[in-house]
Amino acid sequence: MQEKQDQPQTPEKTPAPAAEEAPAAEETPAAEETPAAEETPAAEAAPAAEEEAEPAEQLSPRERRKLARATAPNEQRPQRSTEDRVRERAEQRAKKAQARSRWRQKRREKVRASATSAPTPEQAAVAREPGTRKTQQGLVVSSKGDKTITVRIDRVRRHRVYGKVVRQSSTLHAHDERNEAGEGDVVRVIEARPLSRTKRWRLVQVLEKAR
Repeated sequence: MQEKQDQPQTPEKTPAPAAEEAPAAEETPAAEETPAAEETPAAEAAPAAEEEAEPAEQLSPRERRKLARATAPNEQRPQRSTEDRVRERAEQRAKKAQARSRWRQKRREKVRASATSAPTPEQAAVAREPGTRKTQQGLVVSSKGDKTITVRIDRVRRHRVYGKVVRQSSTLHAHDERNEAGEGDVVRVIEARPLSRTKRWRLVQVLEKAR
């Protein structure tokens, strides 16, 4: 009986250590492989992030906007009817008209505030006393007619909104009683009564003779 009891105890103790060693052998490679697998993507992600960050700093604002437009999702707007488009266009035009009106109003206020003491041509015309005649200075461009000269009046002024220098010229016919002026002369003329169909001016003085 003692031999039979001793024999079954031996096979029960033998498989126990084998079962305990098996999981230990299996856990070892898993534990060793885990850190290696975790370190590899982190090492690869760092250079990749640096490479992506460098071109972002070197891009100009225009290139950045272009890149943003290229990478933006393509969203299709819903189909609109003709009436909706006309209404939207009218609303946009109304907004722009209001903006222009505000800008013009501010511009007028600014011009009034920065107006100098020198009167404008309109103010000078209003302030001119009755009976006084206007005088003009110009260049004689033609003296072919008898007792008649054609005078060109050149005007140079600065545009009140854009500031650009604008050059304008006009011609008038003046009465030269003694045919004193010739082509190229600088003369001064004064207003007169209607002397002919086109003559409303009269020669006062020849300021500079043509060379």
